[in-house]
Amino acid sequence: MTDLIRKGAGQPLRDAMRRRGLTQAALAAKTKGVDASGRGVSLGTIIKITGRGKYGADRCRERTARLIAAALGEPVNDHFLTPSVSTDTVER
Repeated sequence: MTDLIRKGAGQPLRDAMRRRGLTQAALAAKTKGVDASGRGVSLGTIIKITGRGKYGADRCRERTARLIAAALGEPVNDHFLTPSVSTDTVER
């Protein structure tokens, strides 16, 4: 599983939420609407991905990043960096 890295310590995500008038809870709810399984992204995960400082998480699963971006109506690459090499397939 590939992890994506949020850009700008989550500031682009927070800016997009502000432009759309979305709270963290509203964004979590919106991810359920764009998820074919209806599960979406939990509020706890949204708080981590959009959080600042010690409460913020820089990495998330690709599925999480795609659902958040879809709920915001923006490309994944606007908010997350994709590692150039997957650590899942690299031998150590």
